[in-house]
Amino acid sequence: MLKELTEIINLLLLFFEKSGYLGIFLCMAIESTVVPLPSELVIPPAAYLAYQGKMNFFWVVLLGTLGSLAGALVNYFVALRIGRPAFFLFVKKYGKFFLLSEESFLKVEKFWDKHGHISVFVGRLLPGFRHLVSIPAGLTRMNLGLFSLYTALGAGLWCLFLAVCGYFFGKNSELLKSYLHKGSFLIILLCGLIIAIYVFYRKHFKKEAV
Repeated sequence: MLKELTEIINLLLLFFEKSGYLGIFLCMAIESTVVPLPSELVIPPAAYLAYQGKMNFFWVVLLGTLGSLAGALVNYFVALRIGRPAFFLFVKKYGKFFLLSEESFLKVEKFWDKHGHISVFVGRLLPGFRHLVSIPAGLTRMNLGLFSLYTALGAGLWCLFLAVCGYFFGKNSELLKSYLHKGSFLIILLCGLIIAIYVFYRKHFKKEAV
């Protein structure tokens, strides 16, 4: 497994040496859609090139973030184009095959209306969710400016984490894999803390404001 990972990283190192920052942007844009291209295989090799002096660390993080935002916007506008009525009809007809009922869809929709901004931010940090979080945002017509802001913040933090791992551990595939795993666990804990703070704020400070 580590041998295969090393080979993939070496191929990506060659790719980024040829394509430069544009390659980072395109790969992260693809990663943010539904195409299964893990960001863990994109940013760390590019950051390792920054360690070698062949790229700039800041530009690696920035282009990775902008690529993530671009891919997320594609999902957002596709969902916006499909529209809520068409998607709800799909759920009514075929939702049972995806364990999605009309009732659960309406609950998600109601939740998103109230907490969409924090959901986008946290969702960009969670494996498996970062690719899909743009879809409910588009279906519910979330404000484009807020969507872009919270997507960029979440994606930027994720890219920074990956870049730090790649910069310091990119030479050793085993160490890189270990720190990516440990760091991902810490980010999940961070997301839990962010949600807890958000819930506390909503319950206490919002009541005082009223």
